[in-house]
This record gives sequence, C-alpha cells and structure tokens, in this order.
Amino acid sequence: MEPVGKDVKTNPAASANIVSQILFCWLNPLFRIGYKRKLEEDDMFKVLPEDESKRLGGELQSYWDQEVQSATKELRTPKLTKAIIRCYWKSYAILGVFTLIEELIKLVQPVFLGKLIRYFENYDTDDMAALYEAYGYAAGVSCCTLGLALLHHLYFYHVQRAGMKIRIAMCHMIYKKALCLSSVAMGQTTTGQIVNLLSNDVNRFDEVTIFLHFLWVGPLQAAAVIGLLWQEIGASCLAGMAVLVILMPLQTVFGRLFSKFRSKTAALTDSRIRTMNEVVSGIRIIKMYAWEKPFAALVNDVRKKEISKIMSSSYLRGLNMASFFSASKIIVFVTFAVYVLVGNKMSASRVFVAVSLYSAVRLTVTLFFPAAIEKVSEAGVSITRIKKFLLLDELVKHSVPLLQEEKKEASVEIHDLICYWDKVKYSVFFLYLKYWSFYETSSLLSTILGELPQDKGVVKVRGDLTYASQQPCVFPGTIRSNILFGKELQPQRYEKVLRACALKRDMELLPEGDLTVIGDRGATLSGGQKARVNLARAVYQDADIYLLDDPLSAVDAEVGRHLFEQCICGVLKKKPRILVTHQLQYLKAADHILVLKEGHMVARGTYSELLRSGVDFASLLKKDEEEEQQTVGTVISSRTRTLSQNSVRSRTSSLMSEKDDGETHRISLTKRYICERAGHNVDMIILICENTSSLTVATLIFGFMRSLLMFNAMVRSAQTLHNRMFNCILRTPVRFFDVNPIGRILNRFSKDIGQVDSSLPWTFVDFIQVFLQIIGVIAVAASVIPWILIPVLPLLIVFLFLRRYFLQTSRDVKRLESTTRSPVFSHLSSSLQGLWTIRAFKAEERFQQMFDAHQDLHSEAWFLFLTTSRWFAVRLDGMCSIFVTITAFGCLLLRQNLEAGAVGLALSYAVTLMGMFQWGVRQSAEVENMMTSVERVMEYTELENEAPWETQVRPPPEWPNKGLITFDQVNFSYSSDGPVVLKNMSAMIRPKEKVGIVGRTGAGKSSLISALFRLAEPEGKIYVDGVLTSEIGLHDLRQKMSIIPQDPVLFTGTMRKNLDPFNQHSDEALWNALEEVQLKFVVEELPSKLETVLAESGSNFSVGQRQLVCLARAVLRKNHILIIDEATANVDPRTDELIQKTIREKFQECTVLTIAHRLNTIIDSDRILVLDAGQIHEYDEPHVLLQNPEGIFYKMVQQTGKAEAASLKQLAKQQDTEYVVLKTV
Repeated sequence: MEPVGKDVKTNPAASANIVSQILFCWLNPLFRIGYKRKLEEDDMFKVLPEDESKRLGGELQSYWDQEVQSATKELRTPKLTKAIIRCYWKSYAILGVFTLIEELIKLVQPVFLGKLIRYFENYDTDDMAALYEAYGYAAGVSCCTLGLALLHHLYFYHVQRAGMKIRIAMCHMIYKKALCLSSVAMGQTTTGQIVNLLSNDVNRFDEVTIFLHFLWVGPLQAAAVIGLLWQEIGASCLAGMAVLVILMPLQTVFGRLFSKFRSKTAALTDSRIRTMNEVVSGIRIIKMYAWEKPFAALVNDVRKKEISKIMSSSYLRGLNMASFFSASKIIVFVTFAVYVLVGNKMSASRVFVAVSLYSAVRLTVTLFFPAAIEKVSEAGVSITRIKKFLLLDELVKHSVPLLQEEKKEASVEIHDLICYWDKVKYSVFFLYLKYWSFYETSSLLSTILGELPQDKGVVKVRGDLTYASQQPCVFPGTIRSNILFGKELQPQRYEKVLRACALKRDMELLPEGDLTVIGDRGATLSGGQKARVNLARAVYQDADIYLLDDPLSAVDAEVGRHLFEQCICGVLKKKPRILVTHQLQYLKAADHILVLKEGHMVARGTYSELLRSGVDFASLLKKDEEEEQQTVGTVISSRTRTLSQNSVRSRTSSLMSEKDDGETHRISLTKRYICERAGHNVDMIILICENTSSLTVATLIFGFMRSLLMFNAMVRSAQTLHNRMFNCILRTPVRFFDVNPIGRILNRFSKDIGQVDSSLPWTFVDFIQVFLQIIGVIAVAASVIPWILIPVLPLLIVFLFLRRYFLQTSRDVKRLESTTRSPVFSHLSSSLQGLWTIRAFKAEERFQQMFDAHQDLHSEAWFLFLTTSRWFAVRLDGMCSIFVTITAFGCLLLRQNLEAGAVGLALSYAVTLMGMFQWGVRQSAEVENMMTSVERVMEYTELENEAPWETQVRPPPEWPNKGLITFDQVNFSYSSDGPVVLKNMSAMIRPKEKVGIVGRTGAGKSSLISALFRLAEPEGKIYVDGVLTSEIGLHDLRQKMSIIPQDPVLFTGTMRKNLDPFNQHSDEALWNALEEVQLKFVVEELPSKLETVLAESGSNFSVGQRQLVCLARAVLRKNHILIIDEATANVDPRTDELIQKTIREKFQECTVLTIAHRLNTIIDSDRILVLDAGQIHEYDEPHVLLQNPEGIFYKMVQQTGKAEAASLKQLAKQQDTEYVVLKTV
C-alpha cells in the first residue's frame, strides 16, 4: 500500500566511458563502501530506464496481444514463444557476434601455441628470426587470453541482462493478468501456483539466454576444429570427434529427460507451496484443532515425491558433469591411440595443439551445447505453464451505453437478471433499484460490481461505484494509506470519515495513530477494527453509489448503531447506498427493502408497505422443513467469493516488513549444511575423487561415482533442511505468523528451498571438481617446471585478497536481492486477497504501478548481482592472463634449459588454468552466496518453540468429563514485550454451563480464548476439571476442546479430510454430523460427495456453509467443552438460528463459551461475562445484569433499539424463569 520510496542514486553505468564499461570500473566506489560497512537499500543504483518493469512489460504485452489477435483470426492457439522472439530477437541476435568472436579466438590460440612449441622442437640458438617469430606467437597467445577475458564477461553480462529483461516483462504480464482474472478463472488457479510462476518459472529466462547462442555456435566450432585438427594429425582426428558426436545425442537425451523431470517437479512444487500457503494462512485454526500432524504428513508426502524427481534430475546432472570431465580424457586417448596405431609418430606440438583444440570444443560441445538444450527444454515447460495462465478468462464488465440525460442522477437499474456462479443458477427479476437497502445477499452486489457474469438481463449502473466487502480487506501499509487508498489527503473530510466510522478512539489508542502499520505485521487489528477501516476506505472515496456488504456484522451493537446513524445515514445520506444486512433493526430506516431467497426476489417495497402486506422478515429466512438448500450466497461452484477468507493477520508482505539479515559464520554454516545428511560420506568421496589417475577407465568410473554420491548427499541435505524448517514452523507460537508476512515465509519455502534443492548441489559439486583439478594442474606443471610456482604464489595471494574483498560486497548484494524479492510476492498475495476491492475502486493501475516499483527495486539488486560478479570475473581472468603471459615469455627466456614437451605442458596447462582458476574462485564465492539461502532456511529451523505437544503429565483418558473451567489471576499478553490484554482475571465456569462473553471491540474476548488454548503462554493458572492446563501437552489440551472460529477455514483436500483428518470416524458418523448441521443435502450434490476436493481455502463454499462445516467438526469431536468465537457474525439469521439450535441440542451436556456481537445469540445463556479493557466488568445471569442501568451490558442492550431491547429483556426474563424452575426441580 505504501509507495516504494527511497533516495535513489543515479546509475553510474549509464554515464560510464567505454573502458569503464568493459572493466566495470564504475562499480569501484560501491566495493569500497561494501568493504567498509554493510550495504543497505539506499546504496543501490536506480534501475536503468531500459530495464524498468513498466516499459519492458508494456513492450512484451503489446506483442502478446498481437499474437492473441492473429491466433484468434487463424483459429489456432496463441504461442507465447512467438511473442517473446518477436520482441527480443534483434537485441539478442547482436550478442551472437560476441560469441562468434570469442569462439574464433579459442580456435586461433591453440594454433599460436602449436607454433610456439614447434620453435622449441626445432630449437636453434643462432636462428634469431625464429626467436622473434616465437616472441610474436607468445604475444599472440597472451593477446588471445586477454581478449577472451574481456569478451567472455562482456558477453555474459549482456545475455544475463537480456534474460533479466524477459523475466521482468513476464512478471509484469503475470501480475497484470492476475488483476483481471474472472471468478471462473480463479477457480482454475491458486495463489500458490501464481507465486510459483513468479518465483521459479520466470527464472528459466535468466538461464536460457546465457546458453541459447551455443545451439548454433557449437556445431560451427566443431566443424572448424575438425578442419584444424585434420591439418595437424590427419584422419585420426575423426576418431576423437566421433566420441564428441556420440556424446551430443546422449546430452540431448539427458536434456529431454531433464525437461520431463522439471515439469513433474514444478507441479509438485506448486502443490507443496499451495499447501504451505494454506498452512501458514490457517495456522491459528490448525493449532486450535491440534491438526499439525496430518498437515505435516500431507506436506511430507508431497515433498517426498518432489525430492524423488529432484534426485532423478540431480543424477542426470551428475552424469552430465561426469561425462564433461571425462570427455577430454577419452577423446585424447582415442585420438592418439588411433594416430599411433596407423603408424604415425607423436610430437609435442601436435599433442598439445590437439589437446588445446579439443579443450576449446569440448567446453562448447559437451557443456554449453547440452546446457542450451536442457535450458531450452526447461524454458519450454515454463512458457507453457505461463501461457496457460495468461490464456485464462478475464473479467469482462459489460457497460450499457447511457444517454447524456440518463447520467444526471446516480442509480442502479436491473431488468430480468439471471446469473450463474458456474453452473448453479441464481436469478432475480425486478425493475429499478435506487436508494435501496436489501436483505441478503452478496451475489447481487457481485453482479452490480461486474464480478458475477450475467447470463440474461440488463444491469445499468449510472455513476461511480465503491464497495465495502463482507470479509474486511486490509492491505499492507499504514491505516491512513488503507483509508485514503490512493486519494489525496483532505484533512477535514478524513477526520469526518474517522468519526463516522468510529475509528477516532482507536487511532488515539494505537501507538502511532493512523500511521500505525497494519496488514501482516505491526499492530494486529481486531475483526471489528478491520471492518471499520474497510468501511472508512469506501466512505472516503466520495463515489456516486455505495455498495456495503454487511459492514455491521463484525462490530458490537453500540458501534453498529453508531456506524448506521453517523456513517450510512449520516455522511452518506445524500448518496445511493445499497446495504446488505442481516440485522432487522435497521430496516426501518431504508428507503426501499428488497428481500431475496434462494436467488429469487420474494418481497419488495418500503418497510411500511411490507408490513401492511403481512411480510414477517424473520420468518422469510427461517428454514423450510422441506427445503434444506442454503440461500443464495451459499451456492456451490468452483468460484472464489473473495480470494481468501483467512485472517489478515498472516497475509502478504508489508512494505515496512523487517528486513531479513544474513550474517553468520560461513564455514560453520557450510559444515552444518553438509552434515545435515552427507555425514562422513563427503570426506570419503573427495578422497576417492582425486582424478589424477592416468587410467581412462578408472577416471570414468570414479568420475561417475563421485558425481552421483555427492549429488545424493546434497539433495538429502536439502530434504532434511526442509523437514526441519517445516516442523519448526509448525511448532512456533502463533505470534510469529502475526509479525511475519506470508510472502516472507513462502519465500523460504519456494525460492530458498528451490536454491538448496537444485542450484546449490550443482554449484557445490562443480566447485569441488574444479578445485581438485586446479590442484592437480598446478602439481603437474610444478613437477615439470618448478619455477612456475614463482608467479603462482603471488597471484594466489592476490586472488585470495580479491575474493575476500569481493565477498564483503557480494554477500550483501545477494542478501539485498533476497529481501527485495519478498515484497514482490507479498504484493501479489495481498492483491489477490483484495481483488474485488481493488477492481471496485478501479485501483488496478495504481496496484500495477506499485508492483512495478517493487520489481524495479528488485531489479536494482539483481543488476548489482550481475555486474559485481562480472567485475570480479574480469579481474580474475585479467590476472590469469598475466600468469599466461609470464609463462609464455618465461619459457622463451629460459629456452636453453627446456624441452618442447615441458613447454607444451606448462603453456597448455596455464591456458586451461586461466578459465578454470577464475571459475573455481567464482564458484567458491557462488557457493558462499548460495549459503545465504541455507542460512535463511537454518534461521527458520531455530525459531522459538511453543510448549511441547505431549508431556509426561498426561490427563486421564476421559478428561474432561465435567467441563469445569477456572481462571485464577490470569494475565495474558501475545508476546513478552507486548501489551497485557487480559489483566488479573479470575472467574469460574461451572460444568455444563452456557456462558456468553460480550464486550466492546478490543475488550479481550478473543484473547480469553487464546489464553485458554495457550496460543501464547498466560501468567496465572487455568484449571479444566481440576487439571492445571500449563502442565499438560498442548495437543492433550487442544484436542479436548472444540472451537467454531471467527474466521471459518477450510483447506484444499477432500471434504472428508476437512471433517476428519485423522480418519477416526466412520462414513456414517460423518454423514450424521453433516445432517445435524443441515449440510447433508449440499454435500450429496457435490460430484464425489465426501471425496470431492475443495477449492483453495474452501472458497467454493459460502461463509455460512464454512461455519456449518466447523460446527460439524465440533459435533464429531464430542468434547465436553465448546468455544464459539463470533462464529455467527457473518451469517444470516437463518444460519445463525440453525447453529444455535444445533448447539442447544447437541451440546446440552457440555460447557459452552460463546463470544458474540449479536446479543440475541447469547441472551439465553446461563450467565454472561462482560469484559472491558481486558478485565471482568460484570459476570452474572442475563436477567440480573439487566437490572443494573450503570452496567455495560444494560447499555449494550439499550443501544440495539427499543423494540430489540424489549425483545432481549423478555428473552432474559424467560430464561431466568426456566433457570429457577430447573433449580427447583
């Protein structure tokens, strides 16, 4: 919600000169800052204009739109690949020239090397012309080395940036599409899937652009090498090339297999992240039900399948790497075996030229070419997934053209309307709607908003709409930014809205007033406060027509009356207001009333007209004996009412979220990572792997064994880390989820685990192999020419210093890249959650701009990540080229004491060392950077744990058999440094007693339940049937109490799993429970009945139906204690009465605690507990409390209106009489 603002520095890359561009010298000041102190976001450079998300996304979007249009005309499926190629082919094709020149240099260098060695073969002390020529060849070798160093990294920088541009453009398009998705389309995708598209699939573009050019360079280079080798060693070169040719189709097979595993892994990752999203969003419910174990089993099951696919693809990677490292040995062995067998004599120049040429082509043919095939295959899978998402249905808002005179007065007109949520019909027939309040239901508002597509009829809206949703939408940001929602601040109007929405006192109580950060973290608002912020947002918009979807249900009677009188009938009195409400006392004030039932209009008119016609409002919504079907708004389909009905506590990232830091001792971290599973295997593997054996077969066997064993160890480490992190997340207190955005937690499970699963094992194994090769190369070269160690030692010291200098900055850049990525996902999640609100307020463009701003911030970090690694690599390769120059000219200076073979060995190894040394150092730095992901995962394996699930103190099996609850001087706070929300509370709830708990918003009603369930540990003592709750395990406690929560939560999975995740009950028991809560007919209508898989968050059920499912869970558990936490706040009186009736019948022998805003829900309780500011204000029978005019309860009853108050007093008196009779009996 808050604008992404920071003081941006101008990007020096834009104004750097050509030398600075090639050598990346413009980064020097940043490295100096990074070496002195930790880098922060303010140190990053502004993104270059050509890399801006809006610009890139707009370009690709226009090409995609053209492709969709032409595909529609030609009656074919649009191709996203075609749009990408048309958008980027020119800029990318130019980069192919770099590759071509680089590969040509690689071919010329061995020729110079051969000529130089030939000088030593035909060495003549008197031939000065040959010496000068040799100096020329040495200079040629040195220049080639230097040219390669500069060109290679310039090429890689530009291709990586090309990949970055495609990724950014694709993210822009995915988010833009997400804002336009229709309700039907939302049923075909999930938040987890969209997050996975943004976190994993788009990353394939970063990888594929690096290698794509090698698809045509590889074969070209191979042909050129054959030509050069033919000149050197004749037809024998074909034997070596035959090995390469055999390897190429093998690599292609590997690539295809890899693509197959990748698509399967992606689907499983989607599934895991979706489940994680639900677990994190519904963690409060999972903990209260003590359902952690079935959810752990569910995630572990998906994870095992995912790991098996990752393991298979890792083995493929291992074989790929092993074949790459073994290829040179096999090729050289085969080539010269054939060369000698046909009767030729070997010479040093021929051997080393052939070895060097094979080395050049081997890299391209056995590494880059197969990598290109692999990455193209992976990118193809990702493009298909993204294309499928981009082709989902969009919301089409049909607007009927209006004449000028029709626009004068704001109104809504509806004729002969028939609508469908999927295939279940919802129909209304009426004429004209203006200044109307109506009874039931959200579906009609959805139609007016354009969210529910009309099948027949006309909806005409004259004027701008604004909307307050039934489930309050709170976006990350300050309270002020939530209310203003993009509008300019007008102090007088703003104050007026705060007063009208009863938020003034709340602002005074909050630490930073209306600048308090809400959303995922910061001050957690109560349900009533969220509802009022939600309403204030709509009121502040100053629209023509106001659609208010039951804004009064989440607040108590006093606040409800204030909102109705001061806001709906006060500030908005001159505007058309369409109010959905279940509260009959407000109907008198409506200009017109429309009553809907079963999707049909059953009554219409003013209050007095309806009374005269004999309409009894309450009876309209009573349950018909013959009909068991729910009212409209409880229609079954695969639609999404609002994207998530979960509590806003743990939803999407706040811009102001605490930044993830990444500073721990790296060596110990690496060791711990390896030891997670690898144990002692690694030492053994490394010892086996020293591939200094000259025996080709041994090299092959050990090469393959090494790769497979090491990949196995690394992937098992990843599995162990994930399991530990997930188990720790399940055991951490609820407070953790209140202060950490869901985006940040999901980032650990998607991006970081993705790195640990696939990128880190590959990089780590590569680093180990290269490191061992470097040692082998230096050892061999030094044994032949000991003086080679003279330049090696100082270069090594400089290398190590440079590496340390680089890592100081690189680690911070990697950390910044991780932390700036989280807000991108979080913004997506919060946008999906409040999609209807965003569209109703026409805020799509503003949210798109905010997304682009988050993307640009991430691009700043990613740009630094690309350029800093190139800065390092250019300097490393520059030093290596110095080493090659010293070796080449050193050989000529010491020409009298050297043989041709020694020179060939020293020079060819020096040249291979050049690429290898810098790659090894960079890979070691990359391993350390990737350890940031391990570190972030490890951080979540060391979270604070709540009390154990089971302890040695176990309550008796039949406990609690009475239901006696005693609070003894209980103080309760959600965190050690948070405010005390229950103060010195002492009370006793008798066995089988029905107790109502009331109080104004924020009085501590829900906190009382949190203390009872030990969601945070309370001070003082709470006894249940004489057992001190703090001494027993959390599962022993929570499983013995049933709760119907304030926010009803259903999980993706079957209806059976939602009712009975432990499989403890028979089908008959499940059907009986559903019948008792009037859901049997609804579930029988589902395609697979109890085995029907529900949509994400159960969003194809209405709020009322979800509450009934929660009631069915309580019926099944048969506990002696039931807690109802404002469970009927968002349901109509019919469902409310049904729930109350079931509770009275089924839980007659139980202790029942009911928190409610509707006083008629708890007026027939045995006693009522009145809370105020965390303390007990009154606690007695309802009739007794109503005798005290000074009491809070008496005032709350009076505020419901005269008729309602009289009715409540009568009910209380009746209850008192029944209670006295029962006592007498």
